[in-house]
Amino acid sequence: MTGEVCERGREAFRRRVWSDAYADLTEADRAAPLAAADLDLLASAAYLVGRDEEAHQVSARGYRSWLADDLPRPAARRAAWLGMLLMLRGEDVRSRAWFARAAALLDGLEGGPDPERGMLLVADAFRRLGGGEVETALALSTEVAVIGRRHGEPDLAALGDLGRGEALIEQGEVPAGMRSLDEAMVAVTAGEVSAEVSGIVYCAVIEACHLVFDLPRAREWTSALDRWCLDQPGLAPYRGQCLVHRAQIMLIQGSWPEALDEAERACRTLGEHPAAGEAYYQLAELHRLRGQADDADRCYQAASRWLAAPEPGLALLRLAQGRIGEATSGIRNALAGASGVRRARLLAACASILVAAGEVREAEQAATELVAIGRGLDAPLLHAMAAQAEGECAVARGDSRAALTVLREAWGGWREVGAPYESAVVRVLMARAHRALGDQDAAEMELEAAEWVFDQLGAVPDVRRVRSLSSRAPEPGDGLLTHREVEVLRLVATGLTNRAVAAELFLSEETVARHLSNIFAKVGVNSRAAATAYAFRNGLVGGQPEAR
Repeated sequence: MTGEVCERGREAFRRRVWSDAYADLTEADRAAPLAAADLDLLASAAYLVGRDEEAHQVSARGYRSWLADDLPRPAARRAAWLGMLLMLRGEDVRSRAWFARAAALLDGLEGGPDPERGMLLVADAFRRLGGGEVETALALSTEVAVIGRRHGEPDLAALGDLGRGEALIEQGEVPAGMRSLDEAMVAVTAGEVSAEVSGIVYCAVIEACHLVFDLPRAREWTSALDRWCLDQPGLAPYRGQCLVHRAQIMLIQGSWPEALDEAERACRTLGEHPAAGEAYYQLAELHRLRGQADDADRCYQAASRWLAAPEPGLALLRLAQGRIGEATSGIRNALAGASGVRRARLLAACASILVAAGEVREAEQAATELVAIGRGLDAPLLHAMAAQAEGECAVARGDSRAALTVLREAWGGWREVGAPYESAVVRVLMARAHRALGDQDAAEMELEAAEWVFDQLGAVPDVRRVRSLSSRAPEPGDGLLTHREVEVLRLVATGLTNRAVAAELFLSEETVARHLSNIFAKVGVNSRAAATAYAFRNGLVGGQPEAR
């Protein structure tokens, strides 16, 4: 009977039904201790259903079992893999101890760069890359890829291609780096690579796509990762990272409520995993853009447990709070520690912050550097960022005609990548340029278009900023509500349902519900009746409230 349960567990493992594999192999192990090879399967299954500490314990048993069988190579492989998983979790001391065990076993064996040594080289390459030793990391990763292909080890080849791609990107050789990452992804999507390594490659490649502003690749690989996770019942690791990547894409695309849900789920799912830093950062960004400064501050602080500096978001939050000195110090400090393409997003924020601080010449230097970085990359998103920074600096120095030229380019770029928030920000800058040139009608049209987008997104601070720039007659009331929110409240105050309001304004019921939620929050009420009373008190509708 025990043998049947064990074989059932092996079959579930082959089918990648990790929950069944874990349950059956655990049951078999309780009945009679598993052999070393089956312990390896159980350790992997435990890891893939999210039982990390149990996976570590079973791996250690497997290591000892291989040693007891006088098989040092598989023992070294198990020790090296355990070291790798611990390293990825940030447990450096434990990981080094296991790598040392693997190295000690292999030192006593004859032979060249075998697969087991290749795993140790992978760990060394990742550490070197993290420590800024890019040339050494590139050489090691290239050697790993060669070893993997020579020995028919697709996991090793994929990890080598991954490390090589990341190192090339750090050197500024982005096209070559992306080709190496694509090679790793070909093996992953073809099903040639183990689940553990596939998850590592997926997440690292998507992060690299965001780093180099390759939004099409990021979207494609995020969708692939989502499908990959859904196709494996019981899979726990990588789901949190997948949620983070989905939140990043949704934020850019303007699906902010959905992005907020995904980021919150990612924070809960990841717990104390190092990837939680990026989850909290994305959550902070959403709070910042929605005007929820206290929540944003709290999430940036949470992100800082894992991220060296939650920038440029924190500096932009300080700018929004009027703490310009802190904003400039924060972004300058972040730039001082960044190199290569990693500087690009910081430079874009730096230009905006320095313009606000009146340091236009320094802002122009940041914009010029950003443009130079963009020349080396075929990335529409980065080109839009660079054009926006140039345009913002031109507006600040009073060169409005030149500003409009590059801002139109930026607006087209943001629209091409499907980024509504950034498109609207550019339209506000264009409005300022039009106004400086005496074209008030064009300025008002740009502001109205931008306000509509900000309103749809729920970007409350930007709505207020646009309204302060507009020369239109203000709506009745105290100025808290946007034009669209006033329209919604007026209809709600007449007794219409959300569905009727949606039909009247050609909106979806979900959009009306979101507007109503924003209205409640802004005016400090929690019911339709109280909102109706507010509308009458502030002259948004005439007469007396209808009886309900």
